[in-house]
Amino acid sequence: MTTFTKTPRNKVKRGAKRATYDVETVHAILDAGFICHIGFVVNGQPFVIPTAYGRVEDRLFIHGSPASRMLKTLEQGIDICVTVTLLDGLVLARSAFHHSVNYRSVVLFGPAHKVDDVEEKTQALKAFTDQVIPNRWLSLRPMTDKEVKGTTVLSLPITEASAKVRTGPPVDDEADYALPIWAGVLPLRMVADDPISDPKLPDGVTVPDHVWHSGYRH
Repeated sequence: MTTFTKTPRNKVKRGAKRATYDVETVHAILDAGFICHIGFVVNGQPFVIPTAYGRVEDRLFIHGSPASRMLKTLEQGIDICVTVTLLDGLVLARSAFHHSVNYRSVVLFGPAHKVDDVEEKTQALKAFTDQVIPNRWLSLRPMTDKEVKGTTVLSLPITEASAKVRTGPPVDDEADYALPIWAGVLPLRMVADDPISDPKLPDGVTVPDHVWHSGYRH
């Protein structure tokens, strides 16, 4: 599958020219982030909860404590909506009306199911860890059976999805282009400061390369 099938839920109506249903584009946006917002309804009350995620092929994994009210609700198989948004720049136009932002976003729909298989669960936990800091998992002590059992993992198939992307400069009214007002794009990116070592580290333990050279330090 190279494109997602359009459905009444994932079909983009507002700003449809910015929509894409390309699988590679959706996966790339998901891989560039690690925080999503999950929308669901319980007894008529809507909730939107932010949480970390990890992607493995065509599945999105979320995890947390078995005591989590959200996870207890979602594992019942109710339909959910997951959104991921990456902000790339402020688009500053010649009028307030035409100000915008450059962004990449993904919306996913469907039910999630609980992962009980130990191998799949461990793969998901690795995905969470490396989604935030690539190559982190291999530098850590292995998780204990108790830790794996004490973590709830849910899997959402990435089968009903769409993306929206805006790039480029502002689009002003034609008559406004001659005005002596600066317009353009203020690019934005997430940047990390220097790592701060835990004061309880043993002597000689230095910051590893995968932290120094993480994607947030470019």
